[in-house]
Amino acid sequence: MSFMRLLTQKFELPTAAEALPGRADPYRPGVRHAIFDRPLDGPRPAGCRQVLLGMGCYWGGERRFWSLPGVVLTAAGYAGGHTPNPTGAEVASGRTGHAEVVAVTYDPAVLPLAALLLHFWEGHDPTQGMRQGDDIGTQFRSLLLLPDAEDLAVAEASRADYAAALKAAGHPRAITTTLAIDTRFYLAEDYQQQHLARVPGASCTTKGCGVPARPRSASGEAVT
Repeated sequence: MSFMRLLTQKFELPTAAEALPGRADPYRPGVRHAIFDRPLDGPRPAGCRQVLLGMGCYWGGERRFWSLPGVVLTAAGYAGGHTPNPTGAEVASGRTGHAEVVAVTYDPAVLPLAALLLHFWEGHDPTQGMRQGDDIGTQFRSLLLLPDAEDLAVAEASRADYAAALKAAGHPRAITTTLAIDTRFYLAEDYQQQHLARVPGASCTTKGCGVPARPRSASGEAVT
């Protein structure tokens, strides 16, 4: 990797050839979920689905979702890049291509994906590119990874609705969130998991644009 590439790695994603090699073995968590008391790498409950949400620092993102009715598990980790089974330090280097994400496992009969995504859009600023506030780097980009084309279509409609809401509110920037079909997820280290629940006084400054995300009506039209 060239010197100039090193200087820009916080703002440009590495290619697969430039990315760190990683390792074959996944990280095995030594803790259970601090809120749900479930294993972080256990089987998904029947009927539940998972979405990967990159919204800046995963501490605040995870806290936002673990209290929602219908969410049965959350986990902090890494996704969207090239390096298999990366460490947190490797992701922070900008040389894996991964973002910090929250894996949210939810029951769609209780919390449909479209409703869950309203909290995603409101919980961070999806217009900042490779940063969230004072957190600068590719690992803090806005990212939304779905398991299949059906969920991707729901997410694309949700993004369009929030883009329209931002425009109507006079927000000066366009959404930079990347959407893709991708289920690869790598757990972060134990001390990162449910960090704001485990560590007294810990905080996360990630915040939204202050523009409400509006649900769609029963007919499928965006509510204005």
